[in-house]
Amino acid sequence: MPEATPARAHVIAGGFPPGSYAGHDHDYARLRLLELLAEQSVAASVANDFADVARWLPLSRLMITYVAGPYPDAAQTGAIRDWIAGGGHWLALHGTSGGRAERVEGARSRRTVKAEHHALLGGYFLTHPPICEFRVEVKAPDHPLTRGLGSSFTVEDEPYFVELQDPASTQILLTADYGPGAVSPAIGTLYPRDTSLLADGKSRVIGYTRAVGQGAVTYIALGHCHNPAIRAARAPDPADATPPVFHGAWERDAFLRLLRNAIAYTPAA
Repeated sequence: MPEATPARAHVIAGGFPPGSYAGHDHDYARLRLLELLAEQSVAASVANDFADVARWLPLSRLMITYVAGPYPDAAQTGAIRDWIAGGGHWLALHGTSGGRAERVEGARSRRTVKAEHHALLGGYFLTHPPICEFRVEVKAPDHPLTRGLGSSFTVEDEPYFVELQDPASTQILLTADYGPGAVSPAIGTLYPRDTSLLADGKSRVIGYTRAVGQGAVTYIALGHCHNPAIRAARAPDPADATPPVFHGAWERDAFLRLLRNAIAYTPAA
């Protein structure tokens, strides 16, 4: 078996169905991730989904996923789990906490189906209100992943509602209070209640890390981006003031620093 090297990563960026935007500019995200890896002289393999993940992980110490729709099946999740347990680091971004969506009778929107990869990831996407600007609170400023971010920073992004799967094994890195205007019709219909809320009843986790064997999983909910083609394919919404080209958190130094920290991060054995 080939030996993994510290300076190699596997990047998965793509939508579903294969080749579709799925609401995100994957080309932009993929390019930015490869640029950030190149800054640190990290070689990379690239894929659009998890179909051949077991082929590339043995060569890598880091896997970065930016997906909207693709998710690992049970066998692929098992391969990822074994790789992490042996010392790998999975940096999961934005839509990675989603997955297969099922129809709900009487509802226009679909509900995310909780699957094996959510248990490994440690997070499960519920919904998000429209894009807005919000303040991110850094809860672990001395952690290698958040070093240099200060106590807080602001972004404009999709305000994700993510349910933690194993809070006891999770170190919270980032939280946000989206304010009283951040509401979603999915809560109370697709999902009986808002299980993303923390004990204070206001804030939600948007960044965390958790140990798995000798490795780790890090999830960051930030990073939505889209282009004019994506906007043109949507039904017109007079209330949507988001520009046709939107890069959100990717244009903020704090988010890029966070990604650079994650690329350099080596989980403690």
